[in-house]
Amino acid sequence: MHYTGSCQCGQVAFDVEGEIDSGLSCNCSMCARRASVLWFVPRDKLILKTPEDQLATYTFNKHHIQHRFCPTCGIHVYGEANDPKGNAVAAVNLRVLDGIDLAAIPIHEYDGRAL
Repeated sequence: MHYTGSCQCGQVAFDVEGEIDSGLSCNCSMCARRASVLWFVPRDKLILKTPEDQLATYTFNKHHIQHRFCPTCGIHVYGEANDPKGNAVAAVNLRVLDGIDLAAIPIHEYDGRAL
């Protein structure tokens, strides 16, 4: 499936390909505050429509994940890192995708606070 997504103001926009079979809700200090629901896809399946230098990046804790957000409206659109096998992965915020029914997607809870 093909999806489009963007931040609130539209400055950051992207396309992403894949099947949404579930989402992940994490309770770490970052995710709990921003209330995102994440969908993991290979990084090459996320295509930015916005030049990458127009996104802001935040890292914390071990600095493995680049949390990407709009510098104008502040909305978190995705994060990116490598999985344990070294593959580039994007964690797309399902709440910024157009036309999906988030209530119909199974959401798994992850205890990131325990790490």
